[in-house]
Amino acid sequence: MKIAVLDWATVSSGGDISEDALRALGNAEIFPLTKPEETAERIGNAEVVLCNKVLITSNIIKRCPNLKYIGLFATGFNNINIEAASERGITVCNAGQYSTDAVAQQVFAYILDHYSRIRDYDSLVRAGEWEQSSTFSYFPLPIGELSGKTLSIVGYGSIGRRVAEIGCAFGMNIVISTRTAPNNCPYEVADIHTAARKADILTFHCPLTERTENMINKSLLCEMKKTAVLINTARGSIADESDLAEALKSGIISAAYVDVLKQEPMSSDTPLKNAPNCIITPHTAWAALETRQRLVNIVCENVRAWQRGTPINKVN
Repeated sequence: MKIAVLDWATVSSGGDISEDALRALGNAEIFPLTKPEETAERIGNAEVVLCNKVLITSNIIKRCPNLKYIGLFATGFNNINIEAASERGITVCNAGQYSTDAVAQQVFAYILDHYSRIRDYDSLVRAGEWEQSSTFSYFPLPIGELSGKTLSIVGYGSIGRRVAEIGCAFGMNIVISTRTAPNNCPYEVADIHTAARKADILTFHCPLTERTENMINKSLLCEMKKTAVLINTARGSIADESDLAEALKSGIISAAYVDVLKQEPMSSDTPLKNAPNCIITPHTAWAALETRQRLVNIVCENVRAWQRGTPINKVN
């Protein structure tokens, strides 16, 4: 079986993930990255394509008559023309819930960064300010406890639930906002507006849909406390980046931590680039080594299940 892996560099950094599991599936040709104009040629007569962000359009599908299976190194599948794949009888499988712990961990790295001010105090120490202090403990910058703070979580899938569990362990008040009311939820459930008004931290863990696109906008931001922090590790397009940048500049909210942008890699003219109190990480919340290895294991098991005639994690 011929397999084309189109963007392995989005999964493995400097060879830190072995290719052996992929090669054990069949005759695998592994490309670090693939440009749109190279996609059809690189797939060629392969039966299986594995990719992360490469666009598999209806035209690509038409030009690759042997293609029978598309496997994603991702949960989202908006880069695949699902309708065209289904018409051709091509199975499409994604990888879900591989990054739950890693993303939840990064959310709390952001939260602790904001309230404990580790980076800021390290900078003061390196600048020699503690050496000039008249007291043994030097704390000119305000620090806050998480206990008693309200953590509002938009989306209650596996990541949202994990974030809630960790917040609860810190003694935080948890508010959940989700499209479908969860059964037996141990936390307060509220609409998005109530969740925003109550939040000391408002964190997003929802998919990108027509309903959630630009959900983070001027109207919602103006409902938040001036001291509140916003976190987006979901999808860049759930935020109107101009509205968020303006909210930070005008002090409508205190800070924002974002791991995702509408355009990735980040463009030089993104509105958030120079926004005050905006911490941007380059889509790393999912990228822990253990997380990426788990992802590869899931993708390979998906292929093996399909080969056995019992596909799992199908999206079509």
